[in-house]
Amino acid sequence: QLQLVESGGGLVQPGESLRLSCAVSGFNLDYYAIGWFRQAPGKEREGVSCISRSGGSTNLADSVKGRFTISRDNAKNTVYLQMNSLKPADTAVYYCARSRTSKCLNGVDYWGKGTLVTVSS
Repeated sequence: QLQLVESGGGLVQPGESLRLSCAVSGFNLDYYAIGWFRQAPGKEREGVSCISRSGGSTNLADSVKGRFTISRDNAKNTVYLQMNSLKPADTAVYYCARSRTSKCLNGVDYWGKGTLVTVSS
């Protein structure tokens, strides 16, 4: 069964860091790009970052540039999102999703259920 499972969310204070994980199963991660998305309360879902099969990253949100880093470990079937210097505006449910291809920006076909990140003092 194909699955993407996010973990690592939680409550942090402004300026702190979190690392989210997206553990995948049921397909070979080697062949797919994976994206991170988020949805804040009352807002539409937005793309955050994407990593291609080759490891190239694509930033999808100007607001996280220089603060968030995406990476992948195919041996562990896991994609990560390192989030530094968190701000209250980063509060959202974070989702990972499988791209339809090995490259980013080609649409997604499977989603995880999300992990909540809350940034508050």
